[in-house]
Amino acid sequence: MTTLSRRVLMASALATAASVGPFARALAAAPKPTSKPAAAPAKAPRSRWAAAPGDMNLGDPNAPVHVVEYLSLTCSHCASFNAEVYPTFKARYIDTGRVYYTARELLTAPTQVAAAGFLMARCNGGGRYFPIIDQVFKSQARWQSGNIKPIFVEIAKANGLTEDQFAACITDEKAGQALEGRLKYAVETDHVTGTPTFFVNGVLVKGDHVPTLEELDAAIAEAARGAGRAKTKGGR
Repeated sequence: MTTLSRRVLMASALATAASVGPFARALAAAPKPTSKPAAAPAKAPRSRWAAAPGDMNLGDPNAPVHVVEYLSLTCSHCASFNAEVYPTFKARYIDTGRVYYTARELLTAPTQVAAAGFLMARCNGGGRYFPIIDQVFKSQARWQSGNIKPIFVEIAKANGLTEDQFAACITDEKAGQALEGRLKYAVETDHVTGTPTFFVNGVLVKGDHVPTLEELDAAIAEAARGAGRAKTKGGR
């Protein structure tokens, strides 16, 4: 697990709005685009679970179990989870309606790269958020050259964005401010200090390592039992 002190995370959150713009402009290395990000899509179905600013969700919003993952696009442990555990977790729980899954964002070093990746994923209302996140994780091994712009542009184009749209999204001031708000929520409300971090029905999955599928199985089973007992007690 990639862990940072709360003070460092807070500093990162507060600096994001100021730092993402200059970095993103350098990453884009393109003239000011004429295109603008599209408007946000229609609101998602109402969920039984409390939402945080900018939540990105998959699955049935009325599922008995809610799994929240805090992730960073520059976190190698998050990329390992994405490759080794997430596909089976998604097939077993999200696709079957047993779990409502929420991704929440945190930044680990280099924070500006993580921020640019998240801003790209939310481009055009975030309709391709999860495919872009997956592709950014899978591209980490190609970052060794230090020239990330062509890789991100390649991902953007694979998801229906032009290079101008990509540049517009990662330099959008309001989008940077919204990201700052999400980071502040992570640190100040959920008290997250590392990635990946998981909550199952609001309960932190403890450990100093990336949870295995078996550990998530156990946490989800316990949460489902608790949800069943609460439903029986409530007479519903």
